[in-house]
Amino acid sequence: MGTRLLCLCLAAALLAYSAYTPMPPDFDQPWRVMLLSAASRAGLRVVEVADWLGLMHFMDAMMLMTVSNYVEPTSDENVTVMDTEFSNVSVRLYLPRRAPEGLRRAVVFFHGGGWCLGQAGMKPYDHLARWTSTVLNAVVVSVNYRLAPKYRFPVQFEDVYSVTKFFLQSRVLSQYGVDPARVCVAGDSAGGNLAAAVAQQLLEDPEVETKLKAQALIYPALQTLDLDLPSYRDNAEKPILPKSLMVRFWSEYFTSDPALREAMASNRHVPPESGHLFQLVNWSSLLPEEMRRGHVYTGPRAGSPELARRFPGFLDVPRGCAACPTPSSSPASTTSCGTTGSCTWGACGLPACPSRTITPGTPSTGP
Repeated sequence: MGTRLLCLCLAAALLAYSAYTPMPPDFDQPWRVMLLSAASRAGLRVVEVADWLGLMHFMDAMMLMTVSNYVEPTSDENVTVMDTEFSNVSVRLYLPRRAPEGLRRAVVFFHGGGWCLGQAGMKPYDHLARWTSTVLNAVVVSVNYRLAPKYRFPVQFEDVYSVTKFFLQSRVLSQYGVDPARVCVAGDSAGGNLAAAVAQQLLEDPEVETKLKAQALIYPALQTLDLDLPSYRDNAEKPILPKSLMVRFWSEYFTSDPALREAMASNRHVPPESGHLFQLVNWSSLLPEEMRRGHVYTGPRAGSPELARRFPGFLDVPRGCAACPTPSSSPASTTSCGTTGSCTWGACGLPACPSRTITPGTPSTGP
């Protein structure tokens, strides 16, 4: 009995040790995050072993871990939900039941997941879309774009752009009772990257008459030039999304060749001929002093030109927004792009029109 109790105590201690991750003192529900982090680390190890043994691709194994998070399109008293296609791309459509006072707002949403994982039917995204549709009385189009590794850049962009362009047609907006002056694109993480790229490309598309009102970017992944920013250093081993996994997502967006992943991990993936772009992400001149937290800028080192020739997508500025000077990102930001398309963009795709930070969970009563 004593031996069993001792073994049980040792097992409990080992479990607690493996689950423990230091958290900021003001962090909400730290133990919940610790348990999620421990489960994530354990799952990641299983995925790595499956990939190493050649049983399945790393991202295919990661996708299997999310299957249980899928929910069917289920309508309720507030929202009618259905799966359909826009421009031959799968979307989940959320139509509010509340009678509008006039024409409705609309949000075209792109989920995150490193361009490799996720879908509109995952519980968190389904919940967010329902909440958005209900609170704003807005039509929400949540896009199921194709994913890597089966489909590489720029397929993901092409899918979300095709859906957005289709939805912005006058006849489609009229069909769903949407105000052409109150349509925005939104996305989180990789979806934020896609939303920024779509907003930029629409300004240059002469076939699109309806202009976006705003873009809402939630912790967007916007640049690949420098993967040694202060945020990458501070969060290299933090829960849920360590730097190694972020690098894996970025590289898998373009290829499964480990050469690109290894170059990105060491911050030596940009060729010498593109070195002039480093000034756009030089956080030593862009980041406020109070946000540097004692970090010393070293700058990326030039990599092999061969990688850029084989996988040019990670240096694609107009679509991938790869050169945006974003040394630090707020939790969520919105940028008003006006109703006339007068919002101007720099060479790196950043808007010159005003932007503001919002806190998720506090809906705006504005546009």
